[in-house]
Amino acid sequence: MMPYIQAYLNELWGLTLEIAPYLLFGFLFAGLLRVYFPQRLLNKYMGKSSTKATINASLLGIPMPLCSCGVIPTGISLFRNGASRGSTSSFLISTPQTGVDSILVTYSMLGLPFAIIRPIVALITGITGGVFTNLLVKNKQSKTLHGDVFTADEAAKKTNGKFKQMLQYAFVTFLQDIMKWLLIGLILAALIAVLIPDNFFNDKINNDFLGMLLILVASIPLYVCATASVPVAAVLLLKGLSPGAVLVFLMAGPATNAATMTVLWKTLGKQTTLIYLATIVGGSLLFGLLINQLPANWFIISGHSGAHSHQLLPGWLELASGITLILLIINGYYQKYFNKKSSKSEIMNANTNNLTFVKVSGMDCNHCKNSVELNLKKLAEIQSAEVDLTSQTVRIEGNAIDMEAIRETVEALGYKFEGKVEDNH
Repeated sequence: MMPYIQAYLNELWGLTLEIAPYLLFGFLFAGLLRVYFPQRLLNKYMGKSSTKATINASLLGIPMPLCSCGVIPTGISLFRNGASRGSTSSFLISTPQTGVDSILVTYSMLGLPFAIIRPIVALITGITGGVFTNLLVKNKQSKTLHGDVFTADEAAKKTNGKFKQMLQYAFVTFLQDIMKWLLIGLILAALIAVLIPDNFFNDKINNDFLGMLLILVASIPLYVCATASVPVAAVLLLKGLSPGAVLVFLMAGPATNAATMTVLWKTLGKQTTLIYLATIVGGSLLFGLLINQLPANWFIISGHSGAHSHQLLPGWLELASGITLILLIINGYYQKYFNKKSSKSEIMNANTNNLTFVKVSGMDCNHCKNSVELNLKKLAEIQSAEVDLTSQTVRIEGNAIDMEAIRETVEALGYKFEGKVEDNH
């Protein structure tokens, strides 16, 4: 038993060292994109039902560091602020498949060919889904929401410099959004590396298309973010899974899950959701077949038993990055849960005459939190709104609050309004 535990820990540590430098750089780039990118351009270039708008949406979505849980409220908010169904669908298809962080990690663990192919496939499938949506679905006017999830809090803009905002978003806010799934991805990848024999998929599944179908069926209902999917994909490739099947996993895993389908069905409609799903399924299988026709030596990865190694980065840099990543994750959990306990203590001692607590389910990340807070604050009766992701509640301050307006606002964003919480003590 001990040899397996030792092998597992070695594998987990090796994967962490392999991914850490590129992941930290990706986080930093995500922070730069968040603070310095003129994000109002998203609305400007996504408003028309045209092929140009879908291309713009896909191009804008590819570098965005948003996975499935974050891209849904973002896309819906853009749609409610005037983006067409086609461009919204294009954004929702291309964005969760990639991101600056996942592209860098893909290069680290799967090599340059996969790092180039992945955003190209995301671009093509995004445009395809958007064009078909424009052709087949009538672009009805949606109910307008206020603000968008990219808009930074105005008070923070006034009190904090852009550099501080960038670091806060990169290494706290964004990290908190993906750290759970990143840990799950690393733990699962190390487990597969230790338990599954080498060439397992070559021996058991000798039909590449069948392998792609099996991976597709497993990927569609499950949630895995673009970055966290890479360590698992690297280990699966080492165990004999075809490059095409690995691409199917990298596409369908981040872009589809049961919760995403439910929200899209409710907010964008049945036809748009079916086109979205058909684009992901058809695109992943088609590009999976195509990638299997490319030279096999493009996709040979080596290194310690579960990771790719370019031998470009010095060992001290990998070690320092690995330790830094672990400390940042610990800090992320500390900030998330310690601050929540403090805020709950403050709530218990507050004057509750003008405080209302409502239950809202489906909020998974800081993008969800920002989206709900920003739109609720725009309601006339509400002075402030604060989301607690842990308890799935919203602390609302204001007088003569209209619960129906709150329900409509929350459900328009794609979340479930579960009513007022009567006892918060």
